[in-house]
Amino acid sequence: MIDDIFAEAKKKMTSAVAHTRAELAKIRTGRANPGLIEDLPVDYYGTKTPLQQLAGISVPEPRMLLVNPFDQGALKEIERAIQGADLGLNPSNDGKLIRVVFPELTEERRKEYVKLARERAEEGRVAIRNIRRQAKSDLGDLFDEGEIPEDELRRAEGRLQKLTDSHVSEVDDLVAAKEKDLLEV
Repeated sequence: MIDDIFAEAKKKMTSAVAHTRAELAKIRTGRANPGLIEDLPVDYYGTKTPLQQLAGISVPEPRMLLVNPFDQGALKEIERAIQGADLGLNPSNDGKLIRVVFPELTEERRKEYVKLARERAEEGRVAIRNIRRQAKSDLGDLFDEGEIPEDELRRAEGRLQKLTDSHVSEVDDLVAAKEKDLLEV
């Protein structure tokens, strides 16, 4: 019973860390990163479709992305989606490919992105703590129903706290790496 609660909590916490990692990847640094645009919704024949399903995205240079549409008819819509994404990017197309050049970030913009990264990391930490709260509540229910003794409840809560701390520290490491990336000139 306790193992089931831990397995579920661990699975959800790992998922929360992965979500935080994905959210941090979407924050722009000075380098080209396909993760910034691959999930952009593109209006493809009346249907919102993620860009990664419509085009191949490559990084030929550190500050440039190449978007190669599978269907040339989608070229204008892809270009419009990138421009409308409010990423500070200005795509240009040559009729076959879209080039997205990443301009150098200003110091002020870097600080804004660091602040955004910290907000996303805090959202991840809150999600992990909410998972801990739910698991702790489930353990308390087992105790209240008389299925586990009090000393086992205390041991399980200690294990749960260690699990939570390890996942929170993983999020802290992710945001520290992202901050370093952002502040690097």
